[in-house]
Amino acid sequence: MSSVQYRGRLAPSPTGYLHLGHARTFWTAQQRAADAHGVLVLRSDDIDAVRAKMAFAEAMLEDLCWLGLRWQEGPDCGGPLGPYEQSKRRSFYQGAFEQLQAAGWLYPCRCTRKDVWRALQAPHATDEGPIYPGTCRPSPQRCIPKKASEAAASLKWNWRFRVPDGETIEFVDGLFGRQQFVAGKHFGDFVVWRHDDVPAYQLSVVVDDAAMQITEVVRGADLLLSTARQLLLYRALGHSPPAFYHCPLLTDDAGVRLAKRHDSLSLRTLRQQGLTPEMVRQRMKV
Repeated sequence: MSSVQYRGRLAPSPTGYLHLGHARTFWTAQQRAADAHGVLVLRSDDIDAVRAKMAFAEAMLEDLCWLGLRWQEGPDCGGPLGPYEQSKRRSFYQGAFEQLQAAGWLYPCRCTRKDVWRALQAPHATDEGPIYPGTCRPSPQRCIPKKASEAAASLKWNWRFRVPDGETIEFVDGLFGRQQFVAGKHFGDFVVWRHDDVPAYQLSVVVDDAAMQITEVVRGADLLLSTARQLLLYRALGHSPPAFYHCPLLTDDAGVRLAKRHDSLSLRTLRQQGLTPEMVRQRMKV
């Protein structure tokens, strides 16, 4: 038996109401932490100030408590949002960005999403959108001058992480088993700092999960590919990665995976319809 205490996390984003898919993933995270006699951490991934709303943050906490979820770090049910809010941790992301920049992993990119689509002579995309073709990527031998970095900041360009083309990124998922993704084929250079001066998801979650000593990340299967990107960031930043357990995605009656736009399947709507937490858990097939 490992002497390392299990540390899982719930990391919802307050950009809409939680739905059944979120509920099942979070319930799975709680079960896995309980089975390991470990700790579950609550964190609000509210780094996107434009989309994150206080009303959603308050509803998120209320819905989690109503469903019966409990955690050992973070706010108690009915209490304030608590200490783990990404919006208050910018200095951590800034430090990681500067570390990656100093090591030569990053470069400024002026391309918009439309530019990326236009640059591709043939369609080459994943469910997440087009794979970046390297339009702004400098040669490996060329350093990014300080003036160029300052210009990128003033011009509000993205900053991308240079992936090691051709390298196979492997990991064993706790549910789906061995996974393999090839850098440059399944995903390209990805954004770690956005043009609106906000750290991107890939960077912020790696920094936080490492700082909070998370030993297993439980999340939806739509993030399997993101795991490959994040493993590269863990390595570049000198952190040991956690284990990963990706949950199958729930779909609506038309077979479309649930998103926050599915108001009819949000926990808030189901509560208003008179469903009990036990009835909701049955619908999640937990």
